[in-house]
Amino acid sequence: MRNTDTLHHANEAAIHPTAVIDSSASIGEGVSVGPYSVIGAQVEIGENTTIGPHVVIQGPTKIGAGNHIFQFSSLGEIPQDKKFAGEDSQLVIGNNNTIREFCTINRGTNVDQGSTIIGNDNWVMAYVHIAHDCVIGDGTIFSNGASLAGHVKVDDFAVLGGFTLVHQFCHIGAHSFCGMGSALNKDLPPYMMASGNLAKAFGLNKEGLRRREFSEDVIQALHQAYKALIVSKNSRAEQFEKIQAIAEQYSEVREFVRFVENSQRGTVR
Repeated sequence: MRNTDTLHHANEAAIHPTAVIDSSASIGEGVSVGPYSVIGAQVEIGENTTIGPHVVIQGPTKIGAGNHIFQFSSLGEIPQDKKFAGEDSQLVIGNNNTIREFCTINRGTNVDQGSTIIGNDNWVMAYVHIAHDCVIGDGTIFSNGASLAGHVKVDDFAVLGGFTLVHQFCHIGAHSFCGMGSALNKDLPPYMMASGNLAKAFGLNKEGLRRREFSEDVIQALHQAYKALIVSKNSRAEQFEKIQAIAEQYSEVREFVRFVENSQRGTVR
C-alpha cells in the first residue's frame, strides 16, 4: 500500500496524507480523496471524482468521472453470498453519480454476469445497499435505506422510496415509482407505481411522467395499457389483443407490453 507521496497522474494536493492507496490503483486527474479513506488494489477512479473521508473502495472496481462518494461508504467489497468462492468479479460505476453516506455496493459473482453495474447520473442516498450482480441504469433515485438483493435490475429514471426492499432477481422498469417502506417481490413494470408490504400496484406514475415532459396522449395511452394488463381481471391474452392498436401507435406502450410479457417473476398487480 502507499500514500500520496508516491502517487502519479493525480492532483496530489487534493489527496489527504492519511489516505491509503494501493500501488495498483489508477487515480485520474482532479480526483480528491478525503482523510483515512482506503483505495485498494485494482481500483480505477476517473477524473474529477470526489471521495470523502473514511471511504473504503476494494477492487476490481472501475469508477467513472465526476462522481461524488460521501463518507463511510463501502464499494467493491466481496458479495454477501455464501456461494462466492473468490472468483474474479467486479464493480463498475459510471459518471456523475452521487453516493451518500454509509452506502454499500458489492461486486458481482460468477452466477450472473460477474459484474455489479451502476450507470450514470444516479442519486443514491444514505444507507442504501446494492447487492452483487445488480444492474442499475441512468437517472435513478434510491431514497435512504433502500436495499436491493442480488441480481436485481433497475431501469432508467426509476425511483425507490425510503426503506424499500427488493427481492433477488426482480426487475424494476423505467420511470416507475415504489413507495417508502415497500417490500417488492415481483417485477414492477415501467411507468407504474407500487407500494405496500407486499407491494401492490396503485396506478400509473402520472406526475413523474409529466415532470419528465411525457405528453398527455402518451400518458393516457399508458393508462389504458395499465388498466388492461394490470387492473383487469380478464385473461392477459385477451387484454394483449385488446391494446394491440394502442401499442402499435405508441412506443411507450410497446415497452410496457413487452415488459409484462417477458416478466420472469410476474408483475405486481
